[in-house]
Amino acid sequence: MARYDSARQLAAHKPDTPVFCIRPHAVTRAARWFADGFPGKTYYAVKANPEGWALDAVRAGGVSRFDVASIVEIRDVAARFEGAELAFMHPIKAEAAIAEAYADHGVRIFSLDSEAELQKIVRATGGAKDLTLCVRLAVPSDGAHIPLNAKFGAHVLDAPSLLQATRQVAQRTGLAFHVGSQSMSPAATARAMELAQDAVVRAGVILDVVDVGGGFPAAYPGMTPPPLRAYVEEAAERFEPFLSAVNSELWCEPGRALVAEGASLVLKVEARRGNALYLNDGTYGALYDAGALGWRYPVRSLSRAGDSAEFTFYGPTCDDADRMEGPFVLPADTAPGDYVEIGQLGAYGRCMATRFNGYGDYMEAVCTDDPFGTIYQEDTKVRRAVQ
Repeated sequence: MARYDSARQLAAHKPDTPVFCIRPHAVTRAARWFADGFPGKTYYAVKANPEGWALDAVRAGGVSRFDVASIVEIRDVAARFEGAELAFMHPIKAEAAIAEAYADHGVRIFSLDSEAELQKIVRATGGAKDLTLCVRLAVPSDGAHIPLNAKFGAHVLDAPSLLQATRQVAQRTGLAFHVGSQSMSPAATARAMELAQDAVVRAGVILDVVDVGGGFPAAYPGMTPPPLRAYVEEAAERFEPFLSAVNSELWCEPGRALVAEGASLVLKVEARRGNALYLNDGTYGALYDAGALGWRYPVRSLSRAGDSAEFTFYGPTCDDADRMEGPFVLPADTAPGDYVEIGQLGAYGRCMATRFNGYGDYMEAVCTDDPFGTIYQEDTKVRRAVQ
């Protein structure tokens, strides 16, 4: 794979195909932050970026456990890292997927949010006695840019009975929640921990695991998050008095925060109409969040400098929905033939791309810079939240 000091060097070759600039060093740096700074076990949420280079970089940073949400992710990670600890944390799974995960790939950790799912796990594993089962609790997504409390999670009033039933069949019992993707409020973690504690007290069970899930944010234009340490400290502070076993564990499942800084996308401007730029990738490609969710990514021109203006982007397909409102700030005289770099696409970038209209091909190159900065200290010497 070609290697460059920056995307500017790459753009000098004038590629016609979109190019992902991957930065394994940035992913390893983020993983090391969690490995050093989170007072428990960190499971990388593979859905954020399942590519081999990202998995390798996460592991190189000291995160060797994986949160997997499908049997395909399980097969891929198990094949790449023999004996890796995998947690099947999708609350609703096909029974065949549970059976394969348990029998063929050594998965012993599963999540659930209903009695029906609990019974499904028991059946699929043949009544196994070596399971760690985590009840997913529905919690508010206040402060999250992508709420995740509508589709999954047991209601706080239903969770106690489900915890009791789970305790009867599991070797180890856990409680999990997710405050929503790109959470901008550490207080949301604190509130979720309070609800979790209340459910546990009502159930009268002793927990082996408290899993605070994901939601750890990355930095985007208009979305500068609080320090990640604040989220960790909220979780750690409220875990200490939790009704749990002496050897209980605190878990987290970061995805976006681990890999967002690990890739950018170099695109060619094919046309300009007013302040609309037509690019060779878009909503049906790696920029799904920009189109479907109105996500603003950091951008820079690789071709020119000067006074700036705000632009809207269109992708290459024939669909009007292939539009990204932005605004995206670039030099005012940006013209066809220019190249732009879009950052923070290590998370939910290439894995979201489709083949609509025959698009979806990308080249890759390694870049060694950090053009959009980092939320992690360069030396990765992170103070532990709990000494």
